[in-house]
Amino acid sequence: MHLVLSTSVTQTLPTVWSGFDRTLFDKLSPPFPPVDVVRFDGCLKGDVVHLQLNFFLFKQDWISHIVDQQQSEQEIYFIDEGTRLPFFLRYWHHRHRLVRISPTDAAEQTLIIDDITFRTPFWLMDYLIYPVFWLQFAYRKPIYRRVFNRK
Repeated sequence: MHLVLSTSVTQTLPTVWSGFDRTLFDKLSPPFPPVDVVRFDGCLKGDVVHLQLNFFLFKQDWISHIVDQQQSEQEIYFIDEGTRLPFFLRYWHHRHRLVRISPTDAAEQTLIIDDITFRTPFWLMDYLIYPVFWLQFAYRKPIYRRVFNRK
């Protein structure tokens, strides 16, 4: 399944990129399931993010490796791929894109794009879990705006 959500913020590309850190990561965690961050190296190639999802009766590890990170004048992106996933996922590829938007007024803008490809153990489950992931990532939109929009 493929899911893409984008959020426009009124901040420069370098400023948004510098804000992609552990503090932002903690703010982006949805209320359910509660997430314990076991390891967060960052957003550069070779970094590792290890989460423990708490489903109250049991816990599941989610380990992703940052497999690529590129930067140009117009875009910065990094890709995390799941190497150890919770039981309900078989494949995870998340491309985090930060794209400079040509300003139409005095304020430079950046588009934050979550471009996700995932698979569950069963194709029918892909369709059932899609709305859950959509909600989890739509939850990020107001947080991105609150953190990155100029005051």
